[in-house]
Amino acid sequence: MFAPSIRRFAPLTLTLVALGLSACGTTSSGPAQRIAVVEEDTQGTSTVNISSLSDVIQRNPNDPSAYNTRGAAYARVGNYSSAMTDFTKAVQLDPNYAPAYTNRALALRQTNRNDQALADFTRAIQADPNYGPAYIGRANLYRAQNQFQEALSDLNMATRLLPESAEALHSRGLLYQRQGMHQQAILDFDATIDRNPFVGAPYAARGQSFVATNQYDKAIEDFNAALNVDAKDANSWAWRGVAMERKGDKSQALESYSRALTIDNGNTVARQGSSRLQGGVAGLFRS
Repeated sequence: MFAPSIRRFAPLTLTLVALGLSACGTTSSGPAQRIAVVEEDTQGTSTVNISSLSDVIQRNPNDPSAYNTRGAAYARVGNYSSAMTDFTKAVQLDPNYAPAYTNRALALRQTNRNDQALADFTRAIQADPNYGPAYIGRANLYRAQNQFQEALSDLNMATRLLPESAEALHSRGLLYQRQGMHQQAILDFDATIDRNPFVGAPYAARGQSFVATNQYDKAIEDFNAALNVDAKDANSWAWRGVAMERKGDKSQALESYSRALTIDNGNTVARQGSSRLQGGVAGLFRS
């Protein structure tokens, strides 16, 4: 499934999501999480929107924003091929249209074409050096490729351009976390939650940094908050188990690991924790 997204960034761009919330140096992460998506369409509204947006395009065939908007609607229902066709038409109509380059880059990432995505993020920035979402998208790609300095440079620019952006702060927190800089990560997750307290991703991420800094009660509180948003978040159940185990509450740890495995039987953190507590070979904590 998609990782929890922080929404809404901009009406004509895909919602940026965390690349993954593991990144604690002492742990193994769970299954790979998906990269960059629009908000999931749970009510079928996008199909209706695509029809009406097609009508708009028929009336305004030279409007790049109309193609960009329909492209986002296609992406919302997982039709990335049609989405990229619309984003491409938008930049053909306006070669300096940064939102369409950014959206196409995000769709390319979703289809594992990272080199092309990087080129499109860079084109977006060249077209509009003040377009914050392109910096965030490119930074997330740099982070996935372990290009941490480049990612930090982009995210610092994004936070200057968009000081109230939860996405930029969350992404920078994940970058700090990935490098083991947990105190800095926690500060950015704090700021993310201040700006958008109604999504689970920053609570789950901050909880992992609290685990890494031995603040287990705070970690458990954050994982509970993440699970209040999405009770089927296997990673948060698994990491809640880690916090409980390190705190010394083995029964609660086992219950959390069990809940995680019920949702995702392949969750590495939960499988290792459950095995360890039931006498299996330890693999999560290393000396």
